[in-house]
Amino acid sequence: MNLLRKETDHELIQDFQDGDLRALEALVLRHKDKMYTSILFLVKDKYLAEDIFQDVLIKIIDTIRSGRYTEEGKFLPWAMRIAHNLCVDHFRKVKRTPAIKTSDDRDIFEVINFTEDGADQKMMKRQSHDRVRQMLDLLPDDQREVIILRHYADMSFKEIASLTNCSINTALGRMRYGLINLRKMMMQKKIAL
Repeated sequence: MNLLRKETDHELIQDFQDGDLRALEALVLRHKDKMYTSILFLVKDKYLAEDIFQDVLIKIIDTIRSGRYTEEGKFLPWAMRIAHNLCVDHFRKVKRTPAIKTSDDRDIFEVINFTEDGADQKMMKRQSHDRVRQMLDLLPDDQREVIILRHYADMSFKEIASLTNCSINTALGRMRYGLINLRKMMMQKKIAL
């Protein structure tokens, strides 16, 4: 598995197309945290996020197996576009927009691997992450989406603009206003992270 981890995404895809299932496993392990976390931020439901993540994996596998994958060197943005589209499709099906609410029963940072911290550091990190999540939930949807895609999915503004069907300047503006709004909330609530 270590050999596969050193290969590029494109090489792993080629290996998978040649029948090496471990290549797909390495590819998924490399990007699963970013994809799942982004989905979870958008749908705000752990179980729904898991279902959509599974659907994303199925679409990725089907597309690669059929030889229709053409995004050489850009696997993550392509996979994120699939995830984003499936989230949008879900909300269209239920004919509603994502509700802005907080939930104490789920923690999106469960999927992110941290180095081992002491109990006090873990508690402080959890509280900071909860505060950030709660403030993100209060932002307008378009601002929240850009911040999530930029900071949690590591996408470029060009990729975000393409994914959300807006110009790069619009994506940059949404990010700017989202960060301004987050700062205002932090100042109003006297929150220090």
